[in-house]
Amino acid sequence: MILDSVLEAIGDTPLVRLRRIVPDGAAQVLVKLEGGNPTGSYKDRMALAMIEGAERRGVLRPGQRVVEFTGGSTGSSLAFICAVKGYPLSLVSSDAFSPEKLRTMQAFGADLVVVPSDQGRITPDLFVRMRHEVDRIMEAENAFWTDQFNNTDALDGYAVLGREILAQTAGTTLDVFCAAVGTGGMLVGVAQAIRGKVDRIVALEPASSPMLTAGFGGPHRAEGTATGTIPPLLTPGSYDEARALEEPEARELVKSLSRLEGVFAGTSSALNVLGAIQLATELTPEQTVVTVAADTGLKYLAGDLYL
Repeated sequence: MILDSVLEAIGDTPLVRLRRIVPDGAAQVLVKLEGGNPTGSYKDRMALAMIEGAERRGVLRPGQRVVEFTGGSTGSSLAFICAVKGYPLSLVSSDAFSPEKLRTMQAFGADLVVVPSDQGRITPDLFVRMRHEVDRIMEAENAFWTDQFNNTDALDGYAVLGREILAQTAGTTLDVFCAAVGTGGMLVGVAQAIRGKVDRIVALEPASSPMLTAGFGGPHRAEGTATGTIPPLLTPGSYDEARALEEPEARELVKSLSRLEGVFAGTSSALNVLGAIQLATELTPEQTVVTVAADTGLKYLAGDLYL
């Protein structure tokens, strides 16, 4: 089949069963491999939904500049979408995030502002400073801000991911879906699509920044998660439970995922799988936990994650 546009290559990613790292007697763990999207991230779904939603409403004009602040994957995905659709793009990011992500944004033609971090750590004030840069660009360039933390169009993109999971697990009872929270869009969008078909929706976060479980943020290195606030998209009732997980344990799991399961992913994906395995040990072998590998490990090779 020949696709009319590379944008049609977004989605329809595989769902695989983990076989070697899930303890005996636990529920089966299924992982949606989002590294199969064009930029290697599930954020392609969100970026396309946000841009096309703005086009439908007429709030994004042809040729208008787009702007966003981002930890990396959203920026890479927006750069990809805007390149295909012909929109100039300004992105605000930080040296706290992997250099591969920053280079990907520039490879697709985005203008990039890099805000310095506190010793490479992701802290709540970092996002405040990044947002200030967005305000400056909006005023100077009359740019359209996609506003990923508040943009409900993102939920439409992630609902498709949820519907894919349902189609791929037809005939299988789903007991738990779990995922780490960054903007909250993926967890909420998937939950909207699978609610009523799954018993529990569990939000995950690093224990070093336990905003959902303890009410405060903190520094961490799990890119794409835990901004130090409760994201607006994560509305009351959108999930059933929140759990905080140890980031060092997730970072160690990255290696087992690649070497034992062949799942090549980053820190947030490992956080998702760690949460899924912990939940699976509380269930029976006849039950099922589903989570998402958010992106590909190719985005993390320059750092210390795979050393």
